[in-house]
Amino acid sequence: MAYNVCNAIFLRCDPDLSAAEAHGLATGMLCVSDQTESTYWLAELLQNSTQVLNNDNDILIRLFEETRRLLASNDFDFDLFLPEDEVALTERVEALTNWCRGFLFGVGSVATVTNWSKDTREILKDITEFTKLDIEVEGEEDERDFVEITEFLRSAILLLRDELTIDSDSTNDLWREDHETN
Repeated sequence: MAYNVCNAIFLRCDPDLSAAEAHGLATGMLCVSDQTESTYWLAELLQNSTQVLNNDNDILIRLFEETRRLLASNDFDFDLFLPEDEVALTERVEALTNWCRGFLFGVGSVATVTNWSKDTREILKDITEFTKLDIEVEGEEDERDFVEITEFLRSAILLLRDELTIDSDSTNDLWREDHETN
């Protein structure tokens, strides 16, 4: 799935939203509950946005379901949904900070328990720090740092998935309760 296609959908719905942030949100939710429904993700994601066209909605649901599949895979194929390598490094770093912000929001939106292990708290702290990265970057050293951070995140997310997973029904129950009262 092409980043620029998904990003264009999000920009039409909400100019402040990016595909990276949306993918981070989906990943965070799925790390906490692998049974999170795409409708819950879309409701959280687009609560202040314009309506999504049916074809665009199908693409977004495919992104969510592909994220679920990759997180659950034993092949370690999961990767962050970021702009391609040909895009300027500043844009990729900005997308990375947005991805981290989305991930943290996703975890927070479905987590009902927060007595996590020390390792989990450290990883979440690192991800929080990545939301503050300086986006004014250039050169080989900054490129290497970017690759190193994305590889760290990729591995860390797979570890967090195992640590954070909760009872799958509680996430969807929370969504139903919240949306039935509104």
